Amino acid sequence: MSAIYLVIGAAGLGAAAYMYVRSRRLAAKLKQAEMLFELSTEVHAQLHRPELLSSVNAAALKLIAAGETAVGLADAEQTGGVPQLEASSDNSVVTVPMAARGRTLGVLQAGRKQGGAPFSAADRELLTRFAGPLALALDNARLYEELKHSAQELQIATALKDRLENELQIAGSIQLSFLPKTMPSANEPFDICALLKSAKEVGGDFYNFFKLDDDHLFFTLGDVSDKGIPAALFMAMTLSLLKGNMDSGLTPGELLKKVNDELCDDNAQLFATIICGVLRISTGEVVLSDGGHCTPYIVKADGSVIPVKLPKGIPLASFPEFTYRNQTIVLERGDRFFVYTDGITEAENALQEQYSASRLQQFLSQTSGYSSAEIIDALLMDVFMFADGAPQSDDIAVLCLMRR
Repeated sequence: MSAIYLVIGAAGLGAAAYMYVRSRRLAAKLKQAEMLFELSTEVHAQLHRPELLSSVNAAALKLIAAGETAVGLADAEQTGGVPQLEASSDNSVVTVPMAARGRTLGVLQAGRKQGGAPFSAADRELLTRFAGPLALALDNARLYEELKHSAQELQIATALKDRLENELQIAGSIQLSFLPKTMPSANEPFDICALLKSAKEVGGDFYNFFKLDDDHLFFTLGDVSDKGIPAALFMAMTLSLLKGNMDSGLTPGELLKKVNDELCDDNAQLFATIICGVLRISTGEVVLSDGGHCTPYIVKADGSVIPVKLPKGIPLASFPEFTYRNQTIVLERGDRFFVYTDGITEAENALQEQYSASRLQQFLSQTSGYSSAEIIDALLMDVFMFADGAPQSDDIAVLCLMRR
């Protein structure tokens, strides 16, 4: 009977020992799980790669008592506590892969285990389990850095855009400063009005008019071959040369020759079509000269429209020493001289149909009794209605001169 008790007692002690060992193992695994969770939380709290990699040494020391670590990244950015460790056959170095979101990021290595012992399979398993959250944190850090870089680039681009828009507004203001600021008095024996509408913030179409003396009025309208700031600069230079060279002793043809030669000397690499003229206010005689521009019109008081066929010249800055010819017309009282740029006749609607010269003549024939300003306003309305919402593709300039 006592033997039976001894057997039972031994079995109980064995069971107790087994339960104790199992409890110890479970407690160790629970502690490891808690440590892995804590370390994973710490690495995911880091958004900057250098700070994240600097925490790897401390994590490996806690997990598997490693004295050194290295991270070898697939993108060739080798960063870590030490250079990448050499592989070892005695398990003094353990290497595990790092992968996240289906992409291999590199390897995580640990070496110099405390006490000089080799790393065990359990150590490798722990380091592998840590490598997963570390790889995901590294990938998140990469995405954060890319997002931050993109945000900085967007901020720079936005600042440049704002600066460019501000500079374009200034350039537009400067361009408008070259144009006449006021129209002639209603007491003058002529009525002249002009308008410029650029397709962009600044453009290359231009016009100008001013009295040379009490009996002579100079006017001009032109179209530079480009758009935007280069065209605006060329337009400003052209207008400056026209105004600086013109006086009552020059004919329009002589003026165009002088300006053309100066522009060719500057090698501007742009050109401008142009019409300029001088009205003798007392008689209605108009001396005109053409530089490859659109055909102007005379709109008679009765509404009839007459194309003005001028001797064709070349655009300004095409080549030097060209002789521009003059032609004289006479405006009767109530007649209007109308000149424009091809932004009018080549305006397109959504079907890519052009406004055309014939449509312009038809419009002008219906403007009997209109003032110069009224003709221009009505024409722009007619062009925009024809375009029916299609964007303006070219600069527009219009000038109308009427003899009262």
